[in-house]
Amino acid sequence: MSDTRYGRAITRALNDAMEADPSVIVMGEDIGAVGGPFGVTRGLQKSFGSERVRDTSISEAAIVGAAVGAAMTGLKPVVEIMFMDFTTFTMDALVNQAAKAHFMFGGQVSVPMVLRTPHGGGINAGPQHSQCLEAWFAHVPGLKLVCPSNPADAYGLMRAAIDDPNPVIFVENKAMYGTPGKLADDPEPVEIGKARRARAGSDVTLVAYGAMVAEAIAAAEVLSAEGVEAEVLDLRSLQPWDKDQVLASLSETHRMVIVHEAGVEFGIGAEIAAHVADAGFDELDAPVLRVGAPHMPVPFSRELEAEYRPNANKIADAVRRVMQ
Repeated sequence: MSDTRYGRAITRALNDAMEADPSVIVMGEDIGAVGGPFGVTRGLQKSFGSERVRDTSISEAAIVGAAVGAAMTGLKPVVEIMFMDFTTFTMDALVNQAAKAHFMFGGQVSVPMVLRTPHGGGINAGPQHSQCLEAWFAHVPGLKLVCPSNPADAYGLMRAAIDDPNPVIFVENKAMYGTPGKLADDPEPVEIGKARRARAGSDVTLVAYGAMVAEAIAAAEVLSAEGVEAEVLDLRSLQPWDKDQVLASLSETHRMVIVHEAGVEFGIGAEIAAHVADAGFDELDAPVLRVGAPHMPVPFSRELEAEYRPNANKIADAVRRVMQ
C-alpha cells in the first residue's frame, strides 16, 4: 500500500493496461511529450512509443471517430478529451456510432473504447472549461459512465473500463488530480455498477460521486458533532448505478440527500430521487433533497465559483432540513 495522487493513479492504470495488452492505445491532443493538460499521460509515450501513444490533431470529432473505428477493428483505444466541455464536438461519433454499434450489428461488433475527460470547477477555468455534462451521457443507451472519487477507485475503474467491451465515459474531476490517497501494491479492477460505502451512519444517507464525496464526508463530520450520523455512499458508477445499495441504505436511514457538482436541474440526482420515490417510497420519512449547482454558466471569479459549487456547508444545511 502506498500514497498515490489521483492523477498518477490513472497514469499507472494506463501504463499497467498497456503493458498487459498490446491492443490498448492512447490518443488525444498533446498527450505525448507534453503528457496532456494535467500531466496524466506523462511518460507513456516514452515507454510505449508514438504508435501506441498518439498525439492527434485539434479535432475532438476526428479523435473519437478514429477511436470508434479502431475499437471496432480490434484495438482498445483510450481517448483523452482535455475538458468535458469539448465532448460537445464528439457527440455524433460517441452517441450515434459508439453507443449504437453493438445493437445495430446484431451483437456481432463491440466498441471497447474509453473516453477520459475532466469535469468540474475548482481551478477558475470559466464557463467553457468547467461544465459537468455527465447526465447527457447517462441518458444514452449503450454508454457506460464512471466517476471515481479517490486514487484507488481511479485506478480500479480505469482498468475495468479498458477491459469492458462497451464504450465507457471515464469522468475525472480536474481539481482532484493532486489529491492523495492509498493505492494497493497490486491493485485490482473495481466492478462497474457497484457503489462504495464511504462512511457509515444511521440517520440519513448522502449519495455522491467524484469530488462531492469528500464534501459529503466533511458535511457528515460536522453533522456528527450535532448528533446526526450520516452514511455516505460513493456511487463510483453513474450508468449503470447501484440501485440496490442505494435502496438498502435508505432502508436503514429513511432519509436521503443526493449531491453532485453538476447542475441540480435534470441531473443524475433527479433520476436517483425519482427512483427512490418510486421503489423506496415506503422507507422514506422525509422528502429526498438534491444539492447541486444552480442553473447558470460556471463563473470565472474565484469567489463566485466557490459560491456556485456545492460544498460541505450546503450539504449539511440540506440534511438539517430533512431531519426536521
